[in-house]
Amino acid sequence: MFDAQQFKSDFPVLQQVVHGDKPLVYLDTAASSQKPQVVIDALSRIDSTVYANVHRGAHWLSDQSTTLYEEARDCVTTFIGAESSKEIVFTQGTTAGINLVARCWSENNISAGDEIVLTQLEHHSNIVPWQQVAQRWGAVIRWANVTDDGQIDMEHYTSLLNEKTKIVAFTMCSNVLGSITPAAEIITAAHDADAIVMVDAAQAAPHQSIDVQQLDADFLAFSAHKMLGPSGIGILYGKQHLLASMPPFLGGGSMIDVVTQDDFKLADLPAKFEAGTPPISPVLAFPTAIDYLQNIGLESIGQHIESLVKLTHQQFSEIPQVQIHGPSPDQKSGIVNFTIAGVHPHDLTHALDNQGVAIRAGHHCAMPLHQRLGMPASARASFYLYNTAEDVQALTTAVNKAISLFC
Repeated sequence: MFDAQQFKSDFPVLQQVVHGDKPLVYLDTAASSQKPQVVIDALSRIDSTVYANVHRGAHWLSDQSTTLYEEARDCVTTFIGAESSKEIVFTQGTTAGINLVARCWSENNISAGDEIVLTQLEHHSNIVPWQQVAQRWGAVIRWANVTDDGQIDMEHYTSLLNEKTKIVAFTMCSNVLGSITPAAEIITAAHDADAIVMVDAAQAAPHQSIDVQQLDADFLAFSAHKMLGPSGIGILYGKQHLLASMPPFLGGGSMIDVVTQDDFKLADLPAKFEAGTPPISPVLAFPTAIDYLQNIGLESIGQHIESLVKLTHQQFSEIPQVQIHGPSPDQKSGIVNFTIAGVHPHDLTHALDNQGVAIRAGHHCAMPLHQRLGMPASARASFYLYNTAEDVQALTTAVNKAISLFC
């Protein structure tokens, strides 16, 4: 049996009270998850016992740190079903991974008149880098429409694909609406058009199993901080032949084999994309977060989250002033996006915070999607394994109280 209350006890920050006497109800995991005590302990243990710069040291401590660093890479390789650890690049986060692909892959593969396909669901981190590519090389961006209930219009998407399409960039799961996209279908259609695919898995990796070989993803990026891990570390997966064909993003230490006054020779994969000192402690601690999730089971976590989303939909349906945006609970992840007529989402968020309920408001770094839906901003409650039915009730109670204040 899934015991969310027991899991919640593993997270020290969730034991707090705020504003004097309000138990903290954290419903902002889509922005950043909290860390369980085992991950906090791992960070402390790493810094206390094995921290040293990796790869370049000739002493015992550096050897220990380097071994754990590469074991972390092996852990991620297994976690997403990659063929080789050479296909795993540690970055600063999902945004950094997408920017790396946009800058480095496009350099030899995009020219004037080529087309880039995006969807209206995308986070700015999967929009702006491609707009920069289009501006730099004279490419054209095509937008796949989103339906009124927040799903990709697949008929429209496939109609955009043609001989000019070079890359399709899409999210597996919307950070605004929680919409789960048909990733395999999107990828297959892109490959049929001889295009490659960049997958934003930042919201998907915490909730569902990902097998990059089964998906046939060309590139895929996600972040540790959304799945119980430390901040400052992301994962970029890329097919080995694609990464090998790309120039490096940053120049400096670690990404080279030889440097002379006249030239340099690049290091092998994946080192050529990891210039400088990496986020050592976060990388070393990330496997602890992965182990925690896998011990519970991503499928079980997903089922629990869906039950909370269904309960929230049910309770919100009894509040006439609340409008829920996006698909039904069985077609999305742990996000409930909503608005209240006559109440700005920012005001609503402050009112809920006064009751100890932490949600997020704004455009959620997805302005094009909000423009498509005809709203300047929205409120977002996002759930994870440590949330409970009592948290849903606290949210509903706080929303009702906010309505009584504003409406």
